[in-house]
Amino acid sequence: MRFLVRSLTGLFLAALALALLAVGGVTMKSALDARAKAPGRLHASQERVFAANVVTLDFGTRRPVLTAYGDLRTLRELEIRAPAAGTLLALSPNFVEGGAVEAGELLVQLDPAEARAARDSARASKAEADSALALAGRTLDLAGGDLAAAQRQAELRKAALERARSIGARGFGATADIETAELALSSAEQAVLTKRSALSSAEAGLDQAKNALRRAEIALSEAERKLAETEIRADFAGQLSGVSTVAGRPVSNNEILATLIDPVTLEVAFRLSTAQYVRLTDPEGRLMPLPAEVSLDLGERRITVPARLARAGAAVSEGQAGRLVFARLEAVRGLKAGDFVTVALEMPALEAVALLPAAAVGADGKVLMLDAEERLRAVPVQVVHRQGDDVLIRAAELASGQEVVAERTPLLGEGLKLRPLRRDASGAPVAPAKAADVVLDEARRARLIAAVERNTRMGAEAKARLLAQLHQEAVPAEVVARIEARMGG
Repeated sequence: MRFLVRSLTGLFLAALALALLAVGGVTMKSALDARAKAPGRLHASQERVFAANVVTLDFGTRRPVLTAYGDLRTLRELEIRAPAAGTLLALSPNFVEGGAVEAGELLVQLDPAEARAARDSARASKAEADSALALAGRTLDLAGGDLAAAQRQAELRKAALERARSIGARGFGATADIETAELALSSAEQAVLTKRSALSSAEAGLDQAKNALRRAEIALSEAERKLAETEIRADFAGQLSGVSTVAGRPVSNNEILATLIDPVTLEVAFRLSTAQYVRLTDPEGRLMPLPAEVSLDLGERRITVPARLARAGAAVSEGQAGRLVFARLEAVRGLKAGDFVTVALEMPALEAVALLPAAAVGADGKVLMLDAEERLRAVPVQVVHRQGDDVLIRAAELASGQEVVAERTPLLGEGLKLRPLRRDASGAPVAPAKAADVVLDEARRARLIAAVERNTRMGAEAKARLLAQLHQEAVPAEVVARIEARMGG
């Protein structure tokens, strides 16, 4: 009996399940039939529309800006060294790290005692040389007078010999007188030769005295130079760096005491690629003096000064590439040698180029252009220059006024429908233009109202809002287009 009750219960439950399944199937079939017959249903799936920022092309002449980074250097820098070993007697009050000095200012005073003694000794030697030269001059004068007297005496002896010979020829003189006159003439001529030798010696003595005087003058000049070097003065106005000495300390020869830097004549050295450097040269290969701006970022503040290209490095350093270029600063406001700065260089103007964000150009070298139907079309472009996050492009298939996608993403591709998001010059979003309102005739209005009322999936609040808009004299075109799209007509 218990088995029979359980069997009947199982059959009852199975029959109940089958009945519920049948009711569910009939209900689903009815719903599908009603949905198929509903006039306001859209049978085909709607096309997906993507949204993206677009920019308007503006082709024209632009001066590209090249950004580089470099460090400041001074054009004049002088190492202050000790010219000789000695003791630092005194230092200038400005002889400190960062001290500002004027041209010709006394910076360091070495102990001048030895140099002063050497100068005095050289002065004494020069005085002796002057005396020796004066004595040699007087000796030369005396030797010249002796020679002249000997020559006159020789002439007299010669005249006497001629008279003796003339008298002897007439038969009045004696042979002994002639011989005596000849001997006297020979003695006079010998005296002339002796005086000439003395004159030559006097002239040599004068030359030696002059040479000795010149050596004494050179020694005195060297001594005075060494004495002057005990005072180290600034060759030009500037600031001191690397000061590491105090008064009273002995220094060695050629020891570095400090470095004098001219803070006004600064230049920036930065490196460019070879292709970038070539664009900065004229047809003859010379670097053009193009303007630039050198800036130092201080966080909340930025120092910017004008500069101009001056020259390029003569050779490429080992392990380096490109070209080392120097720009001369035309003003110095708060900048120091050694600062790491940014250089914005204005390059020669480019014709028929447009400025775009770098993200607008894909890896394939194409941009996505928005056509008249608001669909995307891939167009090849030529990137002629990159500056920061922007690029300058040329394109034969593009013109001013056309719009391209500002930032390409993997979701965007050729042929897709796009809802463009535009921005004004300040970067603020521009709201899309609203479609004009439509004045409906009664038949079209009744058809739209019926379509809204038949829609069972629309909320009561949304349906009431749409019906209120449809009962107005002018209905927004967007509302009409949306309802008619759902109606399929």
